[in-house]
Amino acid sequence: MLEKRIKKITDAWICQVQNEKVVPVFGDLILENDKIFRIEQKDFDQYLRSKREKSDAEYSADGRVITLPLINFHDHFYSRLAKGLPVSGKMDNFVGILENLWWKLDLLLDEEMIRASAQMAILESLQQGVTTIFDHHSSPLVAEQSLEIIGEEMEKFGLRGVLCFETTDRNGKELAQQGLQANIDFLSRENSDLKGVLGLHASFTLTDETMGKVSEIAEKFNCGVHIHLCEDSADVEISKEKFGAAPAQRLKKFNLLNEKTLLAHGVHLTDADYEIIEKSGSALIYNPDSNLNNSVGLPRYAAAPQNIPILPGTDGMHANIARTLKQLFLLYRSRSENPDDAFGWLQKIYFDQLAFVRRYFPDFPNLQQSDRADFIVWDYVPPTPLTRENFWGHFIYGVLERPVVDVVHGGNIISPHSVSNDYTELRKEIHKQGRRLFEKFK
Repeated sequence: MLEKRIKKITDAWICQVQNEKVVPVFGDLILENDKIFRIEQKDFDQYLRSKREKSDAEYSADGRVITLPLINFHDHFYSRLAKGLPVSGKMDNFVGILENLWWKLDLLLDEEMIRASAQMAILESLQQGVTTIFDHHSSPLVAEQSLEIIGEEMEKFGLRGVLCFETTDRNGKELAQQGLQANIDFLSRENSDLKGVLGLHASFTLTDETMGKVSEIAEKFNCGVHIHLCEDSADVEISKEKFGAAPAQRLKKFNLLNEKTLLAHGVHLTDADYEIIEKSGSALIYNPDSNLNNSVGLPRYAAAPQNIPILPGTDGMHANIARTLKQLFLLYRSRSENPDDAFGWLQKIYFDQLAFVRRYFPDFPNLQQSDRADFIVWDYVPPTPLTRENFWGHFIYGVLERPVVDVVHGGNIISPHSVSNDYTELRKEIHKQGRRLFEKFK
């Protein structure tokens, strides 16, 4: 991965995090040894009056906003080549979508397609300012080395990730065991930038026998699970019919709910489910675009207890976490007469995600002196004064609507459009693998 080293960023609105508040400071960032060495505050009014000549030795933000990088807590890299596939069969309910698209697609993937899918997802993520990704992978016939391939691409492009392989019994015991082994192998090779978690599909495709094995592995590695929870009513109904318990109850029974567990969707949760989750410290990941697209309903956002961490994800539909945050705000706003409720909820999500990601990466920054030099530059210059009191108005209606100009990770610019003028060859390879998948899918 090509990258561009920088030592100083000038004339930026630096949106620091302090005690669950965002405090915008105008000034310069001095970078040294992958960290923020110093922050030099400046007078914004003086900047408005002055005319500066730009220096090649400095990166001028030209009054733009800088924030922490975005985090995607639920992605599916393996789905990236699925655009325009010739899908046949019924797609009028969630199980039909799984059977005729995703459970067909994941059985067709090979190592080359997995690599191309990861490359496409990573490029999209960088363009959206996402530098930390919790990816939930599925390729049942190519379990061995699949997570290593994804990890290689993430390291090549300078990203951090928490990876897992989707364990499921829907393809038989042998493939279920191979899925478990893929998770074990990756958990055994964690490093500072790539972490592991146990990947599970959903309760309704997991037997008690497999859940028992998962429980033993989780205890051995002191880790959590990453699972789809009550995304559709089918998960609840089939789990009760086959295994005599609702999904959240089964996770509790097998001791799989803990402070590192990620529960994606949570659309069809009951008050009893919320109580179980709240006591465990596990987090819920909301993926509104996916829920709307699959017509599975939307979570009861206001019903979730305040103590449950709420995290943003995309479910593989796209890499645009800014869109997810805006969508979550608007959906909550549509159900509340008081706009302060929606603003408060978005702030909860923002600070919940920072607290949760530090369970995996304790050095995730706050844009403070001595922090890792990880941040994103938005193409947004505030048209009115920017303060800690009105930051969220700027963030929701301004920042989230604008593109990301550059991504800085460890003091290096790693944005695709900034470090290389030509990704044509890479995109050609992605298309080549996508065409292979297309032909197999027909």
